[in-house]
Amino acid sequence: MPDFAQLMVFLAAGLVLNLTPGPDVMFIVAHAVRAGARAGVAAALGIAAGCLVHVAAAALGVSALLAASSTAFSLLKWAGALYLVWVGAQMLRAALRPDASIKIAADADPASAKAEFKAELPLAVVLRRGFLTNVLNPKVALFFLAFVPQFIVPGTARPGGVFLLLGLLFTVNGLLVCIGWALAAAWAARRAGALQRALRWLDGVAGGLFIVFGVRLALTQAPGAR
Repeated sequence: MPDFAQLMVFLAAGLVLNLTPGPDVMFIVAHAVRAGARAGVAAALGIAAGCLVHVAAAALGVSALLAASSTAFSLLKWAGALYLVWVGAQMLRAALRPDASIKIAADADPASAKAEFKAELPLAVVLRRGFLTNVLNPKVALFFLAFVPQFIVPGTARPGGVFLLLGLLFTVNGLLVCIGWALAAAWAARRAGALQRALRWLDGVAGGLFIVFGVRLALTQAPGAR
């Protein structure tokens, strides 16, 4: 187990990495703005669950297999890329629908606004989509394999257990940041005068970014490939 100073560095590095906007943050913010804090938190929980799968897989050596096998990497890479493009296309379609957005008056009663500002998708669906968005990205598995071992002292007894503990700390750290994104986005949305154009803009931007992320993932070469 790393000493206190190393552990603080690990947590600080994880915090900075989790604050960096990417597909996960865009997914959370889009759902929080459109459907409220609960949907954003559900998306964050799904993404955290996907991270736990990657942590366990890395500890068991599956991520090493992805790093060594271009076939395994490519299979997961294409599955993740296609899923990201599909999610992006769904967001773009929502942005183009005439009734895609919700309009809330700035002086509306908070109780009625909360009733109007409800999720279009069941929270279980949002959670599942967040999980798949993360778990189908082989880059996350390789990230854990490359990042976490740097904080494991050489010669540590039971390094797999230490890896799992550090991975869990990183995931919890990331979950707190993601919930913060969700709450901030929902708070801002509730205080907007009219969300119709804002929601369409967000869905369109988020959908376009997800498609870009999917294309970039599809073009990613397996580790060691030339």
